[in-house]
This record gives sequence, C-alpha cells and structure tokens, in this order.
Amino acid sequence: MSEILSVKNLSKSYGAIQALDKVSFDVPAGSVFGILGPNGSGKTTLLGIVMDVLKANNGSFYWFGQPGGSPDQRKKIGSLLETPNFYTYLSATDNLQITQSISGRGTKSDIDDILKKVNLFERRTASFKSFSLGMKQRLAIAAALLGSPQVLVLDEPTNGLDPNGIAEIRQLIVDLKEQGHTIIMASHLLDEVEKVCTHAAILKKGELLTSGNVEDILMDEDVVLLSAADINLLSKVLFSLNKKTTLDEKNSTIQIVFPKGTADLAALNRYCFDNGIVLTHLSLQRKKLETRFFELTNNN
Repeated sequence: MSEILSVKNLSKSYGAIQALDKVSFDVPAGSVFGILGPNGSGKTTLLGIVMDVLKANNGSFYWFGQPGGSPDQRKKIGSLLETPNFYTYLSATDNLQITQSISGRGTKSDIDDILKKVNLFERRTASFKSFSLGMKQRLAIAAALLGSPQVLVLDEPTNGLDPNGIAEIRQLIVDLKEQGHTIIMASHLLDEVEKVCTHAAILKKGELLTSGNVEDILMDEDVVLLSAADINLLSKVLFSLNKKTTLDEKNSTIQIVFPKGTADLAALNRYCFDNGIVLTHLSLQRKKLETRFFELTNNN
C-alpha cells in the first residue's frame, strides 16, 4: 500500500466559520508530509479530525487503506498535538515510564531504545527542568514514539523553540524518516517544510491550494540560470528565443523561464555554443517555497 493516509473531501465548520472546505490529499508511506498554512488555515483542525479528536461535518479519511478511527489503527500512530505535561523534577526515563503506564503504549523495556532514537539516552537520568527547549521537545516526541508507531503526527513541532532547538527537531524528523517512520506535521514555517518535507499540502482559510511532492509544488515553471564571460552578448543571443529573460547585471547572470518540464539544458548549451557563446554557468533553479507560497496565496 502506497498511501498511509487518504483524506477525502473533509469539511468542518464552527458556526459561520468554515475551518475546512472539501480538503483531499494522500500521504505516501515513508514520507515527511507537511501541512502548511498560516494561522487559521485549518491545519490543527485537520489533524484533530484524522486523529479522531474532532468530528468532520462531511468527508472521510482512511488510515492504511481502511476507514479511520479504529483502535488497531491508533496503535500504529503516535501523536504530539499539544505540549505534554512532564514532571520537572523527574528524569527523562521516569517521565516516560509514567507516560507508558498511563497510555499503555509499548513497554518500559522499550524506553532506553526510544531515548536513543531521540538522542537523549546520555541525559536519561537528568531532571526534565535541566533540559533545553529542544531537549524538552525531543522528550515529547519520545513519548509519541512509545509503542513503536509506524506514523508520527506532529502539530507545529518547532513552535516556541530557539534556533538551536529548531535545528535539533528538524534533524530528528529527518532521522526518524530514515528509521522507517512516516511523519505528518503541521507548520506555518515555510523554511521548515522546505528543509525537511518530501511532500506537502498548502492550506489557506480551510481550502486546499495544492498538494504533492515538494519539488513539484515549488516548480510551476522551469527557471534556468546562465552566465558567460560576455553577459551582454549572451543576453542578445537568448533574446532571440522569445522567452521571458531577466538580466542580473550585479551578479552577471541571466534567468530564462520555460513552461514546466520543457527546459532542455543540453539543447540550450548547444544553442549558445553554436552562436559563439561558451557558458560559464548553466543550472535549473527551483523557487524558494516562500515565493511559491505567496504566489499561491495571493492568487486565491
């Protein structure tokens, strides 16, 4: 089965407020799937529904190919939807043992392995109050890993962290993917999704703007960057292609835009050479997610 989660036309309203409006997308197995959008876009509502905390007004969702909400499915999913409460004076190990006893997920013998996964094993006997912000969040993710879930659902996992803590959690997410987990995370941070996610869905005011592979979302057109010793001559040669070109004199580069999937770098290099230009740089660029995000949100 290639999809871990399938969301089909989910809608949710709170009175006159439409939190979600017929949202549909699929989360591939083994991916880091980012649900991206500004505050109020419906990210937390969506996670609450697929975690069976909230009920949708319309639509459905499927975990592992089956209708969502069964106890067997829940055992395969670890979640961090809000900051868990840990005892500040207890150690990481003690806090996880309490969490395990209350939740019934996994066994106490698994805790050392989980602490190794989140890189807290060396601090397992230290009190929670001595932890940095990043370490505290890593312990929260460790609690979600009790029971060895196949999937982790994280709501704004770096929210409130300092730069060091953000870097720690981003690396942990990448590590957990490499260890075989599928990660579904909500975030309003464009940079976060671009750096750690393989796939994404972009929401705005409850509506799905786009979803899919991050590379595909970023590239709605092919942007090629070129440079040569004589940048002005290169500009004249490229002008004859009748494509959108932009000359950056400061950096001595030219940007030329093609419809998505049509840029042929080899042919472009040959064309320039046949016209007396030896390129010193030729590359296919992708947009920053920030640029693409604002294009999408400003056009809808």
